Amino acid sequence: MARLRRNEYIKSHALGNDYVVVDPRRLAARLVPAAIRLICHRNLGVGSDGILTLEPGRRADFGLRIFNPDGSEAEKSGNGIRIFAKFLWDHGYTRRRTFTIETKGGIVSAALAVADGQVRSITVEMGRATFRSTEIPVAGADREVVGERIDVDGTSLEITAVSVGNPHCVVFVDDPAAVDLPRLGRALETHPLFPRRTNVQFVRVDSPRRVTIRIWERGAGETMASGSSSSAVAAACVRRGMTGRRIAVHSPGGVLRVEVASDYFLRLTGPVEEVCRGMLSRDLLARLRAVR
Repeated sequence: MARLRRNEYIKSHALGNDYVVVDPRRLAARLVPAAIRLICHRNLGVGSDGILTLEPGRRADFGLRIFNPDGSEAEKSGNGIRIFAKFLWDHGYTRRRTFTIETKGGIVSAALAVADGQVRSITVEMGRATFRSTEIPVAGADREVVGERIDVDGTSLEITAVSVGNPHCVVFVDDPAAVDLPRLGRALETHPLFPRRTNVQFVRVDSPRRVTIRIWERGAGETMASGSSSSAVAAACVRRGMTGRRIAVHSPGGVLRVEVASDYFLRLTGPVEEVCRGMLSRDLLARLRAVR
């Protein structure tokens, strides 16, 4: 397929976690935070959980920036990276089945499973998880934040914090469906313990090979799936001795598979589906150019 034309976008989802992919050099409007919020708006714009932008690869084969629907920038997104990898293959940017992508959260390697010219699934090497407070970051003394109890909006929760290139807060519960996610997710995201805010996951361990999660994403709110969240949850499960190292992570959108190596290096696998290819209209572009 042809590469992106002027003001063109691709919209794809990974288990319901959807992103718009654009080349900012081909847009007639600047992607300032207000423009990002407008494009992501479900009623006034294209509608998505974020925007992925094609960038020059300075230290890798390709460069990627990831923007949340509130206009903030994310360091890393497992689903976003896999969507971007499929986009590169589908739209003629590469014929290689393995390549590297530079993100704000580090360089990752992507491997495409291709059959009959179609990308069936994508595996991304997400890097090494860390529980060190200074690397996540988490406020307070330098320590591993594992099974730490904190007060959140009047509720006492036991948390495990982990970074997979972006920050996460994992909470093990009996029933994720019973959690007041809008209240507790937002309260944890903005808790003073997390100076850069955090992604949040509520997790039930179903067996040594399966967990069920609900996700509150920093800058996005509740999402149907998240690759970096699934990776962080798998790392936390292994660190707490609750599962084996190969885990099926079940979210409302579907299943992602994560492998956790002995050094906590993470490998994430799952599907991606393209939704549409479109052009930003003159009306929307006019509104994008008007925002500051």
